[in-house]
Amino acid sequence: MCETLQDKKISSIASQITADKRIVLIAGPSSSGKTTFSLKLSTHLRCKGLNPVTLCMDNYYVNRVNTPLDKDGKYDFEHVEAIDIPLFNQQLSALCRGEKVITPIFDFQTGTRKEGPAMQLEEGGIIVCEGIHGLNPRLSEQVAPEHKFKIFISPLTMLNIDDHHRISTTNNRLIRRIVRDNQFRGHSPEATINMWPSVGRGEEKWIFPHQYQADVYMNSALDYELGVLAGYVTPLLHAVPPTSSAYTKARTLLNFLSLVQTIPETAVPMHSILREFIGRSAFHGN
Repeated sequence: MCETLQDKKISSIASQITADKRIVLIAGPSSSGKTTFSLKLSTHLRCKGLNPVTLCMDNYYVNRVNTPLDKDGKYDFEHVEAIDIPLFNQQLSALCRGEKVITPIFDFQTGTRKEGPAMQLEEGGIIVCEGIHGLNPRLSEQVAPEHKFKIFISPLTMLNIDDHHRISTTNNRLIRRIVRDNQFRGHSPEATINMWPSVGRGEEKWIFPHQYQADVYMNSALDYELGVLAGYVTPLLHAVPPTSSAYTKARTLLNFLSLVQTIPETAVPMHSILREFIGRSAFHGN
């Protein structure tokens, strides 16, 4: 039922996107499920007779060595200038004019960008663009406001432990990210946990201030997801040693997850947003 209700919401959003829009901008904090949401939304737009192409802002990261640093001297991947803004604007404008562009692909293992596929809008085409900075006006300043449709997405967890203790949306996103980063980016849970405070600071500075520009909001949380994620993240958190700076946070997450009933991965549909984090997605082929 959770999945059906979420798909119904996506269909409702698609019904609000009119043919005069040239670009759908999707933004939200880390691990909101932006990529899968953009692909599911594109499917609904095709049912309306539109021809969407998806553009992932993550592929426009500057090479890692050129990433801005935070106050601790660490790479600040949430900084808006971690994105190659001139290249992104150039290609976005070219696509809106009907031109063909060679899009980049960012390799998260090497921290470098390489040449990706060619992309061009067909008749009735619309760009579906997702990324944490999707609603930052610097990323689409060459596109007229009337041609944009803006969506803010986040997993707003609706569950409580009891009448006085709610389940943190931030912790839900962190658990999603630990699983995804370990599965697909080769990051240890310690690395993800230690990076999380910087991620949060970046979101407060660069992402959340722009959420009020959204035309619609999308809640990507699924009531059953923590039961599935627990099976993946629990052994990873148990492996964090007591000497690690990530140990306290790992134990906090483990204590909370001990209250969660495990749900098998087989219960998750292949088209689910949750598959973006655990794999075997019908959309990603991972």
